[in-house]
Amino acid sequence: MNIHEYQAKALLRSYGAPVSDGRVVLKADEAKTKASELDGPLWVVKAQIHAGGRGKGHFVEPEAGEKGGVRLAKSVEEAADLAKQMLGRTLVTHQTGPVGKQVNRIYLEDGSDIERELYLALLVDRKTSRVSFVCSTEGGMDIEEVAASTPEKILSFSVDPATGYQPFHGRRIAFSLGLKGAQVKQAVALMGILYKAFIEKDMEMLEINPLIVTDSGDLKVLDAKLGFDNNALYRQPEILELRDTTEEDPKELEASKYDLNYIALDGDIGCMVNGAGLAMATMDIIKLYGAEPANFLDVGGGATKEKVTEAFKIITSDPNVKGILVNIFGGIMRCDIIAEGVIAAVKEVGLEVPLVVRLEGTNVELGKEIIANSGLNVIAADDLADGAQKIVKAVKG
Repeated sequence: MNIHEYQAKALLRSYGAPVSDGRVVLKADEAKTKASELDGPLWVVKAQIHAGGRGKGHFVEPEAGEKGGVRLAKSVEEAADLAKQMLGRTLVTHQTGPVGKQVNRIYLEDGSDIERELYLALLVDRKTSRVSFVCSTEGGMDIEEVAASTPEKILSFSVDPATGYQPFHGRRIAFSLGLKGAQVKQAVALMGILYKAFIEKDMEMLEINPLIVTDSGDLKVLDAKLGFDNNALYRQPEILELRDTTEEDPKELEASKYDLNYIALDGDIGCMVNGAGLAMATMDIIKLYGAEPANFLDVGGGATKEKVTEAFKIITSDPNVKGILVNIFGGIMRCDIIAEGVIAAVKEVGLEVPLVVRLEGTNVELGKEIIANSGLNVIAADDLADGAQKIVKAVKG
């Protein structure tokens, strides 16, 4: 789960991290009042969406003014006007895709005098199963671009969970970033704050880009992006309250209500599979035969008839779906349950696109019999390759 920048900064501020004063604006008529609560003389007006690259993005609507979802203002009136221009408009960045995202919140923040921009992140390193620090002197840039062009400018190391964060970790980062004097002490303290917040709040990502050195020589968190482990939200109720469902894909949101693992993609063949590995293989083989998957959908090993029905309804709600491939290997999951769920869903929502079903495993003959006797126009497949070929052929005509 992701949260907005203003929420991330409020959380980091509560741990003692140095962040600028700011106000969130939800309605255009409150923009001037909120801006007047900040000291100035420089105001930063930031569009709040769950995507990076806002400063380099552009608005779809010309009335939103100049390009960019991060702008500077030199008066309360200018800050309020910029906020009004951006609210309700669609911002497109390299992370949103061409469709973009609607800006429903604006963050007004005191401006900062910047001497240097640095990059800092804490991530879960899947290889070591540890929390890792990543830092670079190239702040303000996409870290992927830095990694590709100048990888030597990135320092990355993991923290032993037996010891946790230690001051030498902070000093290592400070020296790598070229910090000196009092800045080293500030870095040691800040890294401890961030590590503590990361662990206590069950984060899976904490990115500060940029972390700045002000003209007075102090460190400050200028931007912050936080992501949380969905599986740990049951013990983080205060974090769950920060969830903004308007930033999420409606189909993915609906799937989460039924504990379905669903991710929307850009293709035209809907997939319903049990097991993440099998789902990945199914998407790969669809691409192998010349088409693109419309989604990743793992119904899980113990899905019920109701869950399968809801999964089918979510797939068919995507207007881009031109065909559906159901690929089930019944281990824990019984093939007859899948068959009953598919039939129930088709009868409820209708079937306007080709449907290929491949069943194998527990109660497979019963599952095939249920589908065969359903009277539905379903194409049976013998194996995964056969199913992929048949659905691609059906969709491409």
